[in-house]
Amino acid sequence: MTTAARPTFEPARGGRGKGEGDLSQLSKQYSSRDLPSHTKIKYRQTTQDAPEEVRNRDFRRELEERERAAAREKNRDRPTREHTTSSSVSKKPRLDQIPAANLDADDPLTDEEDEDEDFEEESDDDDTAALLAELEKIKKERAEEQARKEQEQKAEEERIHTENILSGNPLLNLTGPSQPQANFKVKRRYCTVNKLEIIYMYTVQIIYKIQVVCVVFWLY
Repeated sequence: MTTAARPTFEPARGGRGKGEGDLSQLSKQYSSRDLPSHTKIKYRQTTQDAPEEVRNRDFRRELEERERAAAREKNRDRPTREHTTSSSVSKKPRLDQIPAANLDADDPLTDEEDEDEDFEEESDDDDTAALLAELEKIKKERAEEQARKEQEQKAEEERIHTENILSGNPLLNLTGPSQPQANFKVKRRYCTVNKLEIIYMYTVQIIYKIQVVCVVFWLY
């Protein structure tokens, strides 16, 4: 167990240690980092763009030399690029590469490549015109088809609307598929029947009964 925290009868007091007779005096101990480090002014040397060097330099001459060096470097790389481009083109011989012995005196010295380019441009124009015409035709057909569909849809909606109106009105829906045919004939009441009809009905019933009695009597 530690004894560093035990109470003492004589606690430590400042100013009674070695070299601590006067607390008003400052300590003379200090670190090396507290010493002044930069005590002299540093100037630019000969190769560090000193003011004298900057005043004596000719910037225009240096710029011209750099431009000439860049141009020489560019011209040096150009043959390599031309060789690469010429090797990648078609192997068809050009007119300027054909020997003079193979040329006839009557043949005109025309550039076949220019003629091919003109022909390709004309064919491209023709193809473009054909494509535009086909596109216009397709657009026109689609517009006509859309108009026809809209007209058919409108006619169907009108037909359905008319059927709904007719089926909803009982006075007009006389021959509906699910409803029986209505009979608007007015029937006469029993009290309005002619008395002669009543007498005729009773007479017929009496005659029928007499016939039945006669038949029964004859059988027995």
